Parts: sequence; C-alpha cells; structure tokens
Amino acid sequence: MQIESASCTHVGRRSNNEDSHCAVEPIGFFAVADGMGGYEGGEVASRVAIETLERFYRRNAADDDVTWPFAIDPAIDLEQNMVATGVRMADANIAAQRTGRLSSMGSTVATLVVRGGRVVVGHVGDSRVYRARGGRLEALTRDHSLYEEMLAMGTKVGPRSEFPHANVITRALGMKAPVRVDTRVERARVGDVYLLCTDGLYDGVSAERMAAVLSTMTAKDAAETLVQEAFVNGSKDNITAVVVAVVG
Repeated sequence: MQIESASCTHVGRRSNNEDSHCAVEPIGFFAVADGMGGYEGGEVASRVAIETLERFYRRNAADDDVTWPFAIDPAIDLEQNMVATGVRMADANIAAQRTGRLSSMGSTVATLVVRGGRVVVGHVGDSRVYRARGGRLEALTRDHSLYEEMLAMGTKVGPRSEFPHANVITRALGMKAPVRVDTRVERARVGDVYLLCTDGLYDGVSAERMAAVLSTMTAKDAAETLVQEAFVNGSKDNITAVVVAVVG
C-alpha cells in the first residue's frame, strides 16, 4: 500500500509545546500525544510516549524475535496486540518517571498503523484519529472523557462546546496501571486520508472544514492548513496534526 504523510505542530497560545508526534512512513507507523502535568511534566510525558512507541515499532520491524513484556489478548488480532503492547510500554515508562516535579505528568496518545491494506487504530485519552473517505469525515476514536462518558450514560449534556468540563479526560498514560487501550481495525482504500490530532486542532476547526481540507489537499498542505486555521480560529492549546494519505 502506497502512502504519503506529513505532520505539523504549533505551540499555539501556550508558552511551551506539550504535544509530541511521529510519522515513520517506511514502516507505516504514526502517532500523536498530548502531555499534561505542568510546564515540564506534559512535555516529558508526551515525548516519552512517542519515543517508546517509535522505538518499539522500529525494533519489531527490524527483528521478528523481539520480546513483548505483556501477554497477548486473545480477543484481538496480532496487529491490535502490537498497538496495545506499545502503548502499555509507553504507559509504564511514563509511570516510572512520575517523581518529584514530574509526579503529576501523564499523556494522551493516538496511533495509526498502515500495513497490508489494513489500518489499525489505537488510543488512550482525547487525542483523535479521523478518516476522510469520499468527502465525508468519520471519527475512528471515541474520547476517554467525562463528556463522552456522560453521553454514554444517557445524560443530557448538550453540545461539547458548551460543556464546562469538556477537556476532563478519564483515561491517560501514566495514571493507572495497566492502562486500557482501545483498538480497532479498518480496511484501507485508495483515496482514504487519515488525520491524527490533538484537541488543540479539533477544538479550532469544524468537522466540515476538516473533511474539505483532507479531501482536496496534499498531506503536507492539509497538515499545515489545519494547524494554521486552528490557531487563527482561536485554539488555546498546542496544535498538532499528522496526515496520512493512501495514494496507491
């Protein structure tokens, strides 16, 4: 499967960037992370998450005999287990460094693996993965947030934009071990475009605008346009986008 990818990040209106990301096109691995826990803690947590995941995927791509530190889940397939294992390793590495000034740090994460005509998505927290197909945008993740949990319980909470605790998340790396990782598998089609992003992006750009940009621009132009528009539209958080297009 031939893919093209691009990424872009912006500090936004914050004093430092607590988002991290990677796009390892040769092995089809992509991820974004949004750190939390103070000025330094968030930056460290997201960086540890991405570095752990990238190292894990690069090692598995180069060596079939890599040892996984966790038992596999028989309810999901091998690729989903790989995603879950990498994220759990990131979770453990963040938790191990939660001391002193880093004692409250944690991170969200969203991952995408493109391999053999299949797309495997994994996430923890409220960073998201979207797919644009045929001009329509679909969220492939559901936030681990107070808002989404209340919705699932049938509570009338109104639009997310009006919810007073919209950014309260209920699951994150480094907080409670072992972390539960949500995964899903989709078939990829030529023309699909995937967006991994932090909340600073989707809080500043409508779903309709995301769909239009992803459906009409190159991966590079789409990533840069979405990040810039989120900033111009007043997003208060760090803004990160990774765009992955299936081109052949």
